[in-house]
Amino acid sequence: MVRLLIAASGTGGHVFPALAVAENLPDYEIEWLGVPNRLEQTLVGDRYPLHTISVEGFQTRSPLKKLQIFLKLIGSIFQVKKLLKEQQIDLVFTTGGYIASPAILAACLAGIPAILHESNFIPGKVTKLLSRFCNTVALGFEGTAKYLPQGRTIWVSTPVRSQFYTQQPLDLNIPENAPLIVVVGGSQGAVSVNQLVRQSVPAWLELGAYVVHLTGNNDPDADSLTHSQYISLPFYDNMAGLLQRANLAVSRAGAGTLTELAITHTPAILIPYPFAAEDHQSYNAQVFVEAGAAYVYTQQELTAEKLTESVLDLLKNHDKLQQMAKNTEALAVIDSAEKLAELIRNC
Repeated sequence: MVRLLIAASGTGGHVFPALAVAENLPDYEIEWLGVPNRLEQTLVGDRYPLHTISVEGFQTRSPLKKLQIFLKLIGSIFQVKKLLKEQQIDLVFTTGGYIASPAILAACLAGIPAILHESNFIPGKVTKLLSRFCNTVALGFEGTAKYLPQGRTIWVSTPVRSQFYTQQPLDLNIPENAPLIVVVGGSQGAVSVNQLVRQSVPAWLELGAYVVHLTGNNDPDADSLTHSQYISLPFYDNMAGLLQRANLAVSRAGAGTLTELAITHTPAILIPYPFAAEDHQSYNAQVFVEAGAAYVYTQQELTAEKLTESVLDLLKNHDKLQQMAKNTEALAVIDSAEKLAELIRNC
C-alpha cells in the first residue's frame, strides 16, 4: 500500500483542498504534517495521524528574527526527512504555505516525489522557489502557468469538499423564499469587512433579506447587532448548504472560497484582503470579475454606503443576479479533487 504524507496547514484554503484530495485516496495510508495550534488540529486530528513541526514565514524586518526563522526551517527539514524514513513515506503532497518548504526539501533529500498544489493566481514565494524540486505543480487558475517553469505545471482548479457536490440541508431558520446574503471573511474572519457589513445590514433587512454573517473568532463586536433576520456566527460547518442556499455572498477572495462560490453558482461582492502576499487575492478576484460572476472593491475604496447600495442594486435586479450566477458555471471544475488524486497515483 502506498504511504502518502500530506503537508497542509494554517487556513481553510490550505487544509480543505488537501482533505478533498485525501477523500479520493481511500486505498492510501495517509500521514499528515501540520503546525501546532492551527486549523488542522481540529479538522485533521481525528481522521489521519497528525505530525507537527514548528515553522513560520519570513515576514519580519528584524535580521535576528529572520536568522532564527531560517535556523528553525533548517531544523524542520531534517525533522521531516526523519519522519519520511520512519513512516516509510513514498510520496509527499502539499498545498503550499510555510509548511511546504520543509516538506518539499525533505522529500528532495530523501529522493521521493513531491507534488505541490498552488491555489492562487499569483504563486507564492514558496511555489516560485521550490517548484523546480517538485515532480508536478498543480494549479488552481489556468493563467498561473506563465509565472512558473514550463513543463512542470498542470491546471486542475482547486478541490472542494465532497459535500459541495450534493444538495445539503440547511439547519438555519430562514424562510424558503427570502433572499439570503452570506458574509464570509475566510476561515480567519475579517474584522474590517465585518464592521462595514454591520453598518450596511439594516437596509438589507428592510428589503426583506436575511443575512448570515460569519464573523470569525477575532471580532470584539460580533454580538453588537441583533435582529430576527440577522444570524451572526463565528464559524459554520455546513458551508456547502449555506452557499447553495445563498442568493449573494460578500466575501474575501481566497482561492478556496472562490472555488466554493463557483461550485455553488453563488454571485459575489469580493473585497480582497489588502495585505495578502503579492496581493494575490486581487488577482484571484479579477478572474471572477472578468467572467461576470462578481463585483470587486478594494478595502480602501469601499464604504458602508457603497456596499449597501451595491447589494441593494443586485437584490432589486433579479435578472442581473441570475446572470452572475450563470456566469460562475464557466469557472466551476467539478472533478478537481479526482484529477489531483490521479496525479498522485501516477507520480
